[in-house]
Amino acid sequence: MPRVTSADVARESGVSRTTVSYVLNDTTGTVISEETRRRVRAVADRLGYAPSAAARTLRSGRSDLVLCVLPDWPVGPVVDALLDQLTGELAARDLSVLVHHHREHRPLADLWRAVTPRAVVGLAAFSAAEAEGMRRAGIQVIGSVVDPDPRGPDEFAAYQTRVGRLQVQHLAGAGHRALGYATTTDPRLADFAGPRLDGVREECRWLGLPDPPVVPVDVTAEAGLAAVRALRQGPVTAVAAYNDEVALAVLAGARAAGVRVPQEVAVIGVDDVPAAQLAAPPLTTVSQSLELQARFLSASVLAALDGGPEPPRPTDLLRLVVRSSA
Repeated sequence: MPRVTSADVARESGVSRTTVSYVLNDTTGTVISEETRRRVRAVADRLGYAPSAAARTLRSGRSDLVLCVLPDWPVGPVVDALLDQLTGELAARDLSVLVHHHREHRPLADLWRAVTPRAVVGLAAFSAAEAEGMRRAGIQVIGSVVDPDPRGPDEFAAYQTRVGRLQVQHLAGAGHRALGYATTTDPRLADFAGPRLDGVREECRWLGLPDPPVVPVDVTAEAGLAAVRALRQGPVTAVAAYNDEVALAVLAGARAAGVRVPQEVAVIGVDDVPAAQLAAPPLTTVSQSLELQARFLSASVLAALDGGPEPPRPTDLLRLVVRSSA
């Protein structure tokens, strides 16, 4: 179906395109009767007319869009929650968030040139060339990275190795000396899975614990059962999982194997998804404070647009949520 244009609205309303533009943009200093205004707006609503983002940008001299670039990650409850919070924070300043699920086959420059955003938020680091190209176009750039070394001045760090270390600290503090690790099988999550496992191994070495056996686990009860059986062949009494979804699969596998949680094996996840507290038993997990992350990213966008100082970086993102599973 062809896109409805201002010419269509003008033709249906019996007025000029200039009049349509004046009415729909609430242009001041024009003499247009209230009856004509009502008629034009009614026709625009009936036809489903909406001015293009590019046209709004040309008229106002600026865009109301913030482009959020999501890397090639699976979209689940964690990403959904972060994007929902970020959208709500920026909506308070009449900014709209456009989410782009980035794939390598299309250059990012093609997108930002087409939509002309005021700012671009990356949930992973941009390349130096991408960031420089956007800055030259007058676009504010806010990036987020995983365990960066070094971190760029416009990037926000989410330290995933600390997640793994916190899991081990809790399990070891509860008296567990032989730990296992249940990791994800999704290669798109390697940027998170690698650092989290590194953190688990580092903390085990620091505490003098054996290097944990690692078992890849699909998010199915069958995979969880196979993982529990493999880990229980050794002296493992606690399992740190890549995230809550993997942990829930391990819990399902433990039930199927007749292994009691936490009496025979403790389980800890990451993210504190809504289903974690509904698990049987309720899942102990590491929360990453998505609300604080979204608030910081939105504050960074607004500070960049307003020319204000960079907001303080949150330092208390990780929080242990203790429930019955560990």
